[in-house]
Order: sequence, then structure tokens, then C-alpha cells
Amino acid sequence: MNVLVTGGAGFIGSAFVRMLIAETDWRVINFDKLTYAGNLENLAAVAEGPRYRFIHADICDEAAVAAAIGEESPDAIVHFAAESHVDRSILSPEPVIHTNFRGTFVLLEAARRAKIARFLQVSTDEVYGSLEQPLEATEDFPLNPSSPYSASKAGADLLARSYFTTYRLPVVITRASNNYGPYQFPEKLIPLMITNALEDRRLPVYGDGMQVRDWLYVSDHCRGILAALRGGRDGEIYNIGGNRSLPNLIVVRQVLALTGKTEALIEYVTDRPGHDRRYALSSDKLTAETGWAPLMDFENGLAHTIAWYENHRDWVERVRSGEYRTYYEQNYGTRSLAH
Repeated sequence: MNVLVTGGAGFIGSAFVRMLIAETDWRVINFDKLTYAGNLENLAAVAEGPRYRFIHADICDEAAVAAAIGEESPDAIVHFAAESHVDRSILSPEPVIHTNFRGTFVLLEAARRAKIARFLQVSTDEVYGSLEQPLEATEDFPLNPSSPYSASKAGADLLARSYFTTYRLPVVITRASNNYGPYQFPEKLIPLMITNALEDRRLPVYGDGMQVRDWLYVSDHCRGILAALRGGRDGEIYNIGGNRSLPNLIVVRQVLALTGKTEALIEYVTDRPGHDRRYALSSDKLTAETGWAPLMDFENGLAHTIAWYENHRDWVERVRSGEYRTYYEQNYGTRSLAH
């Protein structure tokens, strides 16, 4: 089986590529533009293998997408490639709309023409918006995105679903909760808090820090995607959650405890616009149909993740380029302290 993975040099995409190479006999074609969050170092262990090929290209480039599909004749496309950071989408919304919506359209059109046997759209729980306790979003829950990022993903999901309804393209959509684990770019909550804590830098916490997220270890997410790829039904949506909801502040305090730092490093800053208060997912459908369930508990997963960052400080320094520092100052430097 040939699988074309878009965004395979990113955090989740690279974990998925490594898993496919390790646990299947499939051939994997990694199609990635290598934006700031794409890093081929994440794939050094598989880069020279005979079942792996890297194509440096943009999913919005119709000719490049058509050429890759024509050359490789993939049986399936697993679509990770996206501008995925909410804060960046607020600062500059155009890239998320272009990549996440237009890029998905280009891929769907190419897949339709090539009669691809399975198109898996990787999405997010953020499309459901903020939920009141004790609600958990099921796959038929109304979409209520709050940020340019989540709106772009909701739009891409609807477009993908329309290609199943209209053209009978065999589309499956997965929506996951917040991922964490090794190799994550240090702009999302957990890696940002870990890397700052290890360097005794301030840990910026939005608002009161009581925004609730469901935490999913990246390898559990990848297993869920593979389960949906193999056993999901055409045209269906599958949630993939970690079954561990925690306020951000509790996560930050756990990071500080595990790194041996004090809570004096916490710096409360002005909340971001439109910040969703609570996400929550039900994964019952995926579990019932495929038997998937998360295996990594949050405490062990967080400890493992911290140990990885402690042992890979050189990786952190390489990915925190001048562009990252510019973004960090733009996003956090002008925020006043929350009161």
C-alpha cells in the first residue's frame, strides 16, 4: 500500500510517518512545504529507508500535487498539512485560510481525478467551539468555530464531506483533542511551558488559566488515525480524544513540579481574543467501530515529554529560529499582565 502523507514533517505528521514505517510494510510519501513548523530532523530515523520518499512542495500547488499523485499512485491520502496555531491565525488570518481551505480543495480535486481509494482529513475538536460542562461533542455536534484557524478547519471538513456526498470520494474525517509529546514545536502550550521552565523563563498563562482542554498523547492520536484509515466507514467523522480534561493552569503547575521549578515563574497575561473556555470530545464511535482507545495516561505522557525536551535542547535551539523569536515577541511581548 502506498500512502501520501501531507505535512509529514510536522509534529503529528512525522509521528504518523514514523509509526507507519515501523509498524506496517507500506510505502510512505511525505509531501511537505517545510514551513517554520516542518522539520526533517523529526524523520531522520526513517529518511534513508527504501519505503520512504520526501517531496518538498506546497499542497496549494496544483501541478506539484498532481505530479506526486501521478508518480506514486497512492492508495490513500492522509492530510495533516495545515497552518495549525490559533495565536498565529489571530495575528495573520490569511495564511490559514489559504493553506487550510484552498490546500484541502486542491488535494480533494486531485484525489477525485485520480480515484484515490481513501482520503483521510485530519481535523480538530476546535471546530465544535467552546462547550459548557458536562457536554462532550459527538460527531454530529453543531460546528461553532471561534478563531480563523478553527473556522478554516471547519470549512475544510465541510468541503471534504461534500466531496463524499457529491462525488462519492471515499472521505473519512478525524477530529482530535489537544496533542502533546516529543518533537512538538515550542509554541503550543505544553512544549512552550516545558522549554521556558527548563530555562527559568516566564511561563505566560492566558487570563486566569482555567481554560479546559482534553489532552491526547501524539502516538495515541496516530493509532486512532490509522484505525480510522483502516476501519472507518466512507463519509464518516471520528473523534479522537484523550479522555483527560484539565485546566491549562493545572497543566502548567504539573510542568513546573516535574521540572523542579516554582510557580513564581507563572506570568498571567491578557487573554487572547475569542479564547474558547472548554473543549471536550466523545470518542465512543471510534472505539465501538475499531476498538481504539488511548493508552498513555497524562502523567506518564507528560513526564516522558519533559524528559525528551531535557535531552534534546539542541533540537529546541535549532527550531527556535529568528522567525520564532519574532512571533514570540509579537504575541506575548505586547500583552499586559492580567489582573
